[in-house]
Amino acid sequence: MQIIKKSEAEYYTGNGYYGYDYPSVDPDINFAVINISTRSPEKGYQVNRECKELLYIIKGEGILYKKNSSEEIKFQEGDVLFIDKGELYAFDGNFEAAVPCTPAWTSEQHEYVD
Repeated sequence: MQIIKKSEAEYYTGNGYYGYDYPSVDPDINFAVINISTRSPEKGYQVNRECKELLYIIKGEGILYKKNSSEEIKFQEGDVLFIDKGELYAFDGNFEAAVPCTPAWTSEQHEYVD
């Protein structure tokens, strides 16, 4: 069993987003809270090569785009999004989400692509 205090979380920020990564001793899962206020990434898409993401939308709303698809997945407060490993995606909107990833998210397996 483990408790992770917010004071232990690592704050990060970028162009139109910020969040808190909560450290975990378990390589099979981790947790973050993200805040998006514009398109992310600004251009192109992103992909997790090894982990799956589950996003619970705490507040706000947005659109999830999938590469090679004209589909726009609209979401809002209370919705849950599942993003499988290998899916190329981008967000747009203004929202806050709770995000567990399995296996634990790492920057080494995350990529930005055109």
